[in-house]
Amino acid sequence: MLFLIELWESVRDFIATGGDVLYIVAAALFVMWVLMIERYWFLVSGYPVIFKKMVTDWDARTDTNSWYAHRIREAWISQASDKLSERMLLIKTLVAMCPLIGLLGTVTGMISVFEVMAVTGTGNPRLMAGGISMATIPTMVSMVAALSGVFFSSRLEAKVKMLKEELIDSMPHH
Repeated sequence: MLFLIELWESVRDFIATGGDVLYIVAAALFVMWVLMIERYWFLVSGYPVIFKKMVTDWDARTDTNSWYAHRIREAWISQASDKLSERMLLIKTLVAMCPLIGLLGTVTGMISVFEVMAVTGTGNPRLMAGGISMATIPTMVSMVAALSGVFFSSRLEAKVKMLKEELIDSMPHH
């Protein structure tokens, strides 16, 4: 229990050093990861049910050659494709926003540095250190957040693309 208290205090000190922008980075990171975990869960547990039903329904059709059958196939593939791609754009947007939020932290930290310089009238490094760390920590944190998001969202996107192609191949038109 003591370990958790010390961990919480070190996280709280880190956030205090980095500024309030870290709360925004944490919120974006949390939402991004919740969405990525939800997408992964859907690809593993929800989509296989949809896939199996579509392939079974297609195989059960007596007419797979007509113009109407081809349009039905295209509509089913399009519906499945939409379900596979849900929230992927939002995930990619959050990944792209992380560095911008970090830039906001950089700007607010530099404003703090300039404020110290304006108030004291000197370039005292000790007084400016707080603002400099407030400028660099959010940038570092947001870059780490974006990198984790880039890697896993790319993997999700590749999986979605593979599943779309697998569905198209599993519903042949004769």
